[in-house]
Amino acid sequence: MNQWRTNERPCTPASGWEKGQVENQVGLVRERMFTPRVRVSSLDELNALLMDRCVAYAKAHRHPEQTDKTIWEMFEAERPQLVPYAGPFDGFHSVPASVSKTCTVRFDNNKYSVLATAVGRPVDVHAYAGRIVIRQDGVVVAEHPRAFGRGQTVYDPWHYVPVLARKPGALRNGAPFRD
Repeated sequence: MNQWRTNERPCTPASGWEKGQVENQVGLVRERMFTPRVRVSSLDELNALLMDRCVAYAKAHRHPEQTDKTIWEMFEAERPQLVPYAGPFDGFHSVPASVSKTCTVRFDNNKYSVLATAVGRPVDVHAYAGRIVIRQDGVVVAEHPRAFGRGQTVYDPWHYVPVLARKPGALRNGAPFRD
């Protein structure tokens, strides 16, 4: 047992039968928090609902080791020792990419437009759960909602304004200006 009060036990990757305790707990939480099936209109609404359900469960159930106290009472006792909340985790998958002559970057079988000034130089694609942020030398050169199909192209016509200054006919025939 280490300072985080966990026991390490190595197991074979992709072998669910060795990790039954974890798999069972995932199913238990899914049943406890999502039954009946949850219907919400936003992620914020879902997070609020789950917070309410977690607090209600913690206040109603005894702690497994300190059986004279509830889970909530133990949490409140430990709260002063917890690390303060520093805001949402900036979780993304970063991939280097190159910008094509058509001011697009390919990521996950889709294309996303970037500022025309970014052509010819490498960029970093930061893929979040619902958006794509493209940076060049630390500066954001594009941000788009993430496309989850295949072969889609996501344009922002404002990325092409410098091109229009040189080639005004692109406004009539260019793919970013259709629709």
